[in-house]
Amino acid sequence: MTETTTHPSAASLLDRHRARLDAAVAACASREYYSAFDESPSPRVYGETAAAEGKAAFEARLGTAFPLETPGAAGTVATERSPYGFDLGVSYPRAVDVDALMAAARAGIRPWRDAGPDGRTGVCLEILDRLHARIFELAGAVQHTSGQAFVMAFQAGGAHALDRALEALAYAWTEMTRTPATAIWEKPGRGGPLRMEKTFTVVPRGVALVIGCNTFPTWNSWPGLFASLVTGNPVVVKPHPAAVLPLAITVQVCREVLADAGFDPDLVTLAAEEPDDHLAAALAVRPEVRLVDFTGGNAFGDWLEANARQAVVFTEKAGVNTVVVDSTSDFAAMCQNLAFSFALYSGQMCTAPQNVYVPAAGVATEDGVRSPAEVGAGIGAALDRLLGDDARAVELLGGIVNEPVVRRLEAAGRRGAVLVASRTVRHPTYDDATVRTPTIVGLTAADADVYESECFGPVAYLIETAGTDESVALFRDTVQRHGAMTAAVYSTSPEVVDQVREAALDAGVALSENLLGGVFVNQSAAFSDFHGTGANPAANAAYTDGAYVASRFRVVQSRRHI
Repeated sequence: MTETTTHPSAASLLDRHRARLDAAVAACASREYYSAFDESPSPRVYGETAAAEGKAAFEARLGTAFPLETPGAAGTVATERSPYGFDLGVSYPRAVDVDALMAAARAGIRPWRDAGPDGRTGVCLEILDRLHARIFELAGAVQHTSGQAFVMAFQAGGAHALDRALEALAYAWTEMTRTPATAIWEKPGRGGPLRMEKTFTVVPRGVALVIGCNTFPTWNSWPGLFASLVTGNPVVVKPHPAAVLPLAITVQVCREVLADAGFDPDLVTLAAEEPDDHLAAALAVRPEVRLVDFTGGNAFGDWLEANARQAVVFTEKAGVNTVVVDSTSDFAAMCQNLAFSFALYSGQMCTAPQNVYVPAAGVATEDGVRSPAEVGAGIGAALDRLLGDDARAVELLGGIVNEPVVRRLEAAGRRGAVLVASRTVRHPTYDDATVRTPTIVGLTAADADVYESECFGPVAYLIETAGTDESVALFRDTVQRHGAMTAAVYSTSPEVVDQVREAALDAGVALSENLLGGVFVNQSAAFSDFHGTGANPAANAAYTDGAYVASRFRVVQSRRHI
């Protein structure tokens, strides 16, 4: 739908980026491969000076006051410490006066609403373009707040996050334009037809609150931010105190583009806090806040769902991601694939596998049956190949994001038999970085008190079962009750694969089947893979289907006789 009052500058932005929008819309419909932003940090892609300039831009931020205004702020906060062992020292306005913040956020709603879907989409596409221009700076910010290795920070925190944001824009534009802006309604009648003109206007729900997380500050925040902004809602971004800089850069770019296009920059604001301020809870229940996006632990996610009753709440919480191992045609490739999934970013991903169910009688392979102990040893050997060299290992493992992850890792070995021990890795560049390899702990089906809870970090459980039927039953039951973001199966039997597919449908979780090559269960591709389903307790929404965006706006009509 295109309202008649579209801002001229905003309309020209849509023209500028129309090809990218059209390609994204087509990819969402086809589910074929598409990426608008190159994931390679190579100078052949981004130019010879881009990496150095981005690194310099990030380093210039350290120890300075970030140039950003927050309505209702008083004083500053500086709360970030790199998992690689140093304080960032960046200070931000401390959001204190929530009344002032809400008033400022709402002040520019009407012109932003009147810009229409095309105008708002053009502005948001321009924001993505300018964020892309700062991708190396963003990668440094993500690396040193989340602990991701640089290449992963560039890809997941930069290129892939931009793709997910573009995906949200494409879905939102499609949903907003599904209804025409105007229509002529004519009902035949004996004395002549009844004729009316009707106008249909997309209107926002209200202020949107995005609550950022520590591990994926951009990838997890940008879909909700852009889905809300493009549908007409002002957005308050409340970053995790340990990962402010990536979202401060995001808000800075949003405000610059909004102002350049003639809109109120306070349509996007940053609400930084001290860890004990509990600002997210205060903001979430404000009557002005009608949309909340949250990624994080179950306790606060459940609290939001129960208490932010005036808002539509989108949550991604904890779950127990599961792998059912029945048989395999390539034992070494299976072990290598699982080892990579356990090691990537030290398992600090909501999609990382945790529970691996293996029949006590063993797993049929191309070289005979392998016992559970031999499966553990095979994965351990693959981890040794991946992580044996410290300099190579840190580029896959990254850094441990915070001390609770270390404590969980150290406690995990006391819960069962340690099949693969974790070791400390020395980072060749950052002496004070905390880097650990994954551990694999052997359990039995009776140890439900251990494996039915998420152990976030580099911990996996190899769980012996009475057989594949029990493995599948445990998978279905555990995910239905506790949730999961991902699931996988290894089997050479079509009947077993079908059985696990049915269980995955019952449990409402995405399934990967017999991954032996360069695709891993904890990775998802924008425009093709949905992240989460909203069909189990781990998440109540999916990145980014129509349902994710459609409830962020309403269509209000007016009608008149002709």
